[in-house]
Amino acid sequence: MKTAIGITAAKREGVANGLAKILADEYVLYTKTKNAHWNIEGPDFYDKHKFFEMQFGELDVIVDSVAERIRTLGHYVDAMLKAFISVTQFTEQKSEKNDSTGYIKELLNDHETLIMSLRGSIHLFANEYDDLGSSDFITGLVETHEKMAWFLRSHLK
Repeated sequence: MKTAIGITAAKREGVANGLAKILADEYVLYTKTKNAHWNIEGPDFYDKHKFFEMQFGELDVIVDSVAERIRTLGHYVDAMLKAFISVTQFTEQKSEKNDSTGYIKELLNDHETLIMSLRGSIHLFANEYDDLGSSDFITGLVETHEKMAWFLRSHLK
């Protein structure tokens, strides 16, 4: 059935492609946070293990909501790892130590990078693609990542 939501097919495709890149970033960030949760060591193990669990839980909700936004626009989600890796802006790194400071610094950097990228999508989706719904959705993601970054940053003080 045709998707009739007041946005042309070409513009919905542009937004869906942009959201696919965001989905890849979110999924890779989720995986990196899960890695920190699984592999954290040190005297603060339990606290950081629980902290990373809270963060990957929030990211799991985000991943699902981005994928559902793509579906809302009438497009399918290419949820294969190969597809995510091909478009994400993040790299996979193997830490020398499995300590909280290293994981937190890396995850904080990724959240801040994603926040800057998401900010660019807000105006792109609204102004170029006439999709205020996706623009508003991305604004919400920025707010969520800003809070997650604040939590991470607070551990480094």
